[in-house]
Amino acid sequence: MEYNHPPHIDIRQAAHSGQLLQGDDLLSNYERLAEFSQGLEASNVVHWQARFERRADATAALATWLRLALTADVDLVCQRCLAPVAVPVVVERDFRFVATEAQALQQDDEVDEDLLVISREFDLAELVEDEILLALPLVPSHAVCPVPVKLATADDDFEAATAKPNPFAALAKLKGGSR
Repeated sequence: MEYNHPPHIDIRQAAHSGQLLQGDDLLSNYERLAEFSQGLEASNVVHWQARFERRADATAALATWLRLALTADVDLVCQRCLAPVAVPVVVERDFRFVATEAQALQQDDEVDEDLLVISREFDLAELVEDEILLALPLVPSHAVCPVPVKLATADDDFEAATAKPNPFAALAKLKGGSR
């Protein structure tokens, strides 16, 4: 299989030509994802597709858009049994591009779509990685853990500590014996 890392791209040019980019890339090529998955199955593949286009926004003005679709299986650590768990990730999102960060901040509360700042060197790989990280569960876990989950622990020293005589019992004996 041939792997393609998402490139840096000129957003305006890609949208004007209606460019479609797609490929498969290794999870290990995404530093933050590889770190988050603690190196488990770094050979997993991210399937990504990016379609750039010009279309109308909510005000009927022509705008630059990106339709991002991606799938991946990210191996994480189950928070119940501490064994690896494969977490499937599916993302399909539309992004509208605006000219400046100030415009994005101003319009963010008024529109439903996600806003990005247009660029001649837009890092598509960074967006792919961000979207996968955002799609991951806060607490990864198996539906049913493959090993029995230990729900209680016992400390041998704890039992020995409770067998010590109560110091107040000794005081009671002294008080009772002095009368």
